[in-house]
Amino acid sequence: MNVTPRMRPLSARKGAILSVLDVGTSKVACLIARLMPAETSDTLRGRTHRVRILGIGHQRSRGIKGGAVIDMEEAENAIRLAVDAAERMAQVQVESVIVNLTGGRLGSHHYSAKIHIGGRSVTESDTQRVLEAAASRTARQGRAVLHSLPNGFSLDSTTGVLEPKGMIGEDLGATMHVVSCDQAAARNLMLAIERCHLNIEAVVATPYAAGLAALVDDEAELGTALIDMGGGTTSIGVFAEGHLTHTDAVAVGGNHVSMDIARGLTIRMSDAERLKTLYGSCISSASDERETISVTQVGEDGEEAHHLPKSQLVRIIKPRVEEILELVRDRLKAAGFAPQAGRRLVLTGGASQLTGLSEAARRIISSQVRIGRPLGIQGLPESAKNPAFAASVGLLIYPQVAGIEHFEPGRRGATAATGTDGYITRVGRWLRDSF
Repeated sequence: MNVTPRMRPLSARKGAILSVLDVGTSKVACLIARLMPAETSDTLRGRTHRVRILGIGHQRSRGIKGGAVIDMEEAENAIRLAVDAAERMAQVQVESVIVNLTGGRLGSHHYSAKIHIGGRSVTESDTQRVLEAAASRTARQGRAVLHSLPNGFSLDSTTGVLEPKGMIGEDLGATMHVVSCDQAAARNLMLAIERCHLNIEAVVATPYAAGLAALVDDEAELGTALIDMGGGTTSIGVFAEGHLTHTDAVAVGGNHVSMDIARGLTIRMSDAERLKTLYGSCISSASDERETISVTQVGEDGEEAHHLPKSQLVRIIKPRVEEILELVRDRLKAAGFAPQAGRRLVLTGGASQLTGLSEAARRIISSQVRIGRPLGIQGLPESAKNPAFAASVGLLIYPQVAGIEHFEPGRRGATAATGTDGYITRVGRWLRDSF
């Protein structure tokens, strides 16, 4: 049984006001935006709407560890505060949100199906039939399906067919990429949000959302690995030929670097976070021995101020960052996505802002690395024009591409499950979307 709701695609001719919620290990962010129909862009082809931010609220995350809820009460309070701040700024009441999910062991599976069409031209119903055949095999025990993305068709021996309608062949095949997570992680996140009296429109995998916001079309087409480095998790999304082709996550992130600093220098976690932000680096330089940093250490006699060389801080940060990047490299390799020549790497998430991270990623994973920021969004405050908000902004772009997903018949969310999505409802929806 699938637990995550399915989003109705946004009509390309209608505007809307959307609210999204980015629930991470280190921050909870709520964005409210107006989407207006727009001309198609060459660099951001999948986008049908212009996005203008109306309100934004962010709050230090509580009750979340490794992207999953560990304290329902604390998580609910943090979500309420973030949503309240965004509502005040936008002067709009939030009733439903699109939310992202990073925890719960994100994973990918690929399915394929084939139907016989007997030498005639392919019709719309044939493509629906083969996609339904591929989607019908996606259910797995204890896993919730987040995305079910068609990754192309084949017609007899011709593969990589984008639109088979009207073509002639004997057999039509389709491949489906399914992104799933642990059912319990999705349920608990949804419960924390529902306790704030909010409806959930869709649950989106974090690396997919970050890719929608930070990648330009050429990157998604030619092949790019996006690494979203959050506080408690580092998630991976591989994009090729315009599709998301692989998803994965490791339960290590920026908070682990802060914990190493706190342990290594015997200081409070808040001080460790401040030192990492102000002086942290994962590459050594000649001046590190000469440069000193002030540290308030916690000892037997209370708190004492010390001056330490910056090199001591770098020696703590460097191994942990290298470990995260090596884990990502090994996961990509194991999945058959070892960085080929020309594979670009885009880094997003708050932890990607650590000094020297791009250089470390060039050395360990791929020679082509850039930091990814949210692209093509109006009204985003300066404080949010950074990699930490890539996934939040991506959730606003998701409704524009939600229509390409194809789920198993009868699993299209609450409307289909209750039997209320009948002929009258469908006609009403067509009238609303068309006029």
